[in-house]
Amino acid sequence: MKSVFAAPGDYIYFKSQVPLHKIPIGTKQWRYYDFGPKVVPPLICLPGTAGTADVYYKQIMTLSMKGYRVISVDIPCVWNHQEWIQSFEKFLDAIDVHHIHLYGTSLGGFLAQLFAQHRPRRVKSLILSNTFLETRTFAASMPWAPIVGWAPSFLLKRYVLTGIRDGPHEPFIADSVDFVVSQVETLSKDDLASRLTLTVDNAAVKPLLLQDSFITIMDTNDYSSIPQELKEQLGERYPGARRAYLKTGGDFPFLSRPDEVNLHLQLHLRRVGLEAHPELVQSIPKDGTGGSNSKEDDEKDRDDEPKDNGGNPESNSEESQSSPSAPESSEFHGLDYQLLSNAEIHHENPVVLTHSARLMNQHAAATRVLQSTWELFIISLLPFCVASLYTSINARKFRQLV
Repeated sequence: MKSVFAAPGDYIYFKSQVPLHKIPIGTKQWRYYDFGPKVVPPLICLPGTAGTADVYYKQIMTLSMKGYRVISVDIPCVWNHQEWIQSFEKFLDAIDVHHIHLYGTSLGGFLAQLFAQHRPRRVKSLILSNTFLETRTFAASMPWAPIVGWAPSFLLKRYVLTGIRDGPHEPFIADSVDFVVSQVETLSKDDLASRLTLTVDNAAVKPLLLQDSFITIMDTNDYSSIPQELKEQLGERYPGARRAYLKTGGDFPFLSRPDEVNLHLQLHLRRVGLEAHPELVQSIPKDGTGGSNSKEDDEKDRDDEPKDNGGNPESNSEESQSSPSAPESSEFHGLDYQLLSNAEIHHENPVVLTHSARLMNQHAAATRVLQSTWELFIISLLPFCVASLYTSINARKFRQLV
């Protein structure tokens, strides 16, 4: 039986409750989620090359319940970094947002730094995860970059997917890989080509006006598609930044380790002075309406009703610095203690194969079964062939005698 990807239950619930907004701004189509109290300056999540706005659904579910406003966006089809900066600024103006906190992973982290460099008054803080400062390394490893716009969709998808580590993973990481792979399948040829172009287009982040104390670098310690030397280069650029380490999590810790990531996001936002408004959190009505200020298909959605949190797997984490100078609530200490006390759990999890690996194994098994069936069929025909040959020989001898 062919295996198909089954969407997680909490993601299905999220899709049923949180509206997806699509607005045209100039020639660009912006696709995004916006949820949480409008009075709070938003945390805007920028995905990597293989991500979409949907990959941060666990952060939207949890942080909006805490009283934060979270916006998760798709990177639109832009073909150079200057176009990205201008297009993103127009998007912020369209949704009437002025001051922002940016959380970017991989390519999204690089684009977040570029925007903070060119629009320093709008960016109040940065959370950077598994990202880089310059694109030279990626350009050198992709010699066919000048013709990426003419490459067929299947080739672009294959190239993006080869950057995702496949093979045995522990269950939560395997699920995160499967989810991201399913999101890659929804991207168009232009989406993939523009993101790869942004990855290899010659550019480097220059020193920011933003102080290091308003930057958090959150990396996984097991493996990542971003080379280690690039992550070390990022740390050297921001020596005063807060460091948050996740012992495991792979390329997509926001999916595989959501409890840890959400905890670090909350600690960062509290440390930079962003106050949540849990008193504005309301339960979602049964008809699924709710959300924050947005424009969709020339209509304005003014609902402010955040949604309840969904369940997340338990996880483990470390931070290189002590708690923020401002006293934290017992809720944060309790969750932090719980995460650290569960440090050994994930090391004992059995490894599982990702969705793509399971498909390959099932295909190989089906081939072996078909081959065995064919061999049995041939063997079963041998007696009939021998008998037919014997009869034919005897008939020929009889005709010769006659």
